Amino acid sequence: MKLSVLDLIPVRTGQTTAQALSASAALARLADDADYTRYWVAEHHNMPAVASTVPGVLIPYLAQGTHRIRFGSGGVMLPNHTALAIAEQFALLEAMLPGRVDLGIGRAPGSDPVTAYLLRGGQQPEDAFVQDVTLARELLGRGDAAAGDAVALSIGGRPFAVRPTPLATSGPTLWLLGSSGFSADLAARLGLPYVFANHFGMPGLADALARYRTAYQPSATHPEPTSLLPVNVVVARTAAQAEAWAGPQLVQMVRLRTGAPLLPQLTVEEAAAYPWTEAEASIRDAVRERWFVGAVSDVVPRLAAAAADAGVDEVMVVPAAGASAEDALDAGPGRAETLTLLAEALLR
Repeated sequence: MKLSVLDLIPVRTGQTTAQALSASAALARLADDADYTRYWVAEHHNMPAVASTVPGVLIPYLAQGTHRIRFGSGGVMLPNHTALAIAEQFALLEAMLPGRVDLGIGRAPGSDPVTAYLLRGGQQPEDAFVQDVTLARELLGRGDAAAGDAVALSIGGRPFAVRPTPLATSGPTLWLLGSSGFSADLAARLGLPYVFANHFGMPGLADALARYRTAYQPSATHPEPTSLLPVNVVVARTAAQAEAWAGPQLVQMVRLRTGAPLLPQLTVEEAAAYPWTEAEASIRDAVRERWFVGAVSDVVPRLAAAAADAGVDEVMVVPAAGASAEDALDAGPGRAETLTLLAEALLR
């Protein structure tokens, strides 16, 4: 089984953006050394608890000091951008890191309605999503044309040739991300790899993957349907330590589900003292049930079973461990231990 990472770059109590980025850079180097397959970062906006806002900027920063691991977006929310701008960004990233770049595309806003409005200049481009995904795919090379070949467009009756970069020798791998039948159908029709947003705790994983695989139309780059399974994981040497590390992010998830302000992530100690209401505790327990938390010997068989049930050979780990007040602000020991223990059990 292959392992990969999805990093939201959490920001905790007392931590600056720079310190959160430094902690994630160290995590990326660890994942590279430990033979993880890919390292993706998300696009979220106006969230005090999340520093992962612009994947195209984060990727070259995180890639420093790494040698082989793939980097990508999990994902770029395409309605917040133009297809050409994203194609240009990721064509350049591919030139910097040849053969190591994934472009994961989604259509959610990645933020609250006001921030989404500001990002989109008052426009509502969701209706153009299929057109934009198709254009990005054309601009970056579909596999039956060389990456970087000009795309012929007609604007106002006049022909134009558009390239995302002057002379590409390869293109990034496109993935379509989603949590509905719409995204599964589109990925199948375009012959793209597909990821269901399982880490959000939404139902429908099995149905979406079955729909995708049944309708899949082979492409030059992907003759067979391709997917992976994103899951929230907290692993420690003891189950008690893992449960403690899971606390801060569980508080965040309950805040998200109840519409409470998303403040910086609590420390382990603050989360342990959190005054749960009965309703909040019920939500927490439902979220926790879908996570993989515990000693590595208990978690690994469950991960293998989940991958088998989903019909995938790659699990994308969202390292959800929090940190203690005594931990260095530019480090995330719990997240690092999660990746290390999983690698020791599954990759070595």
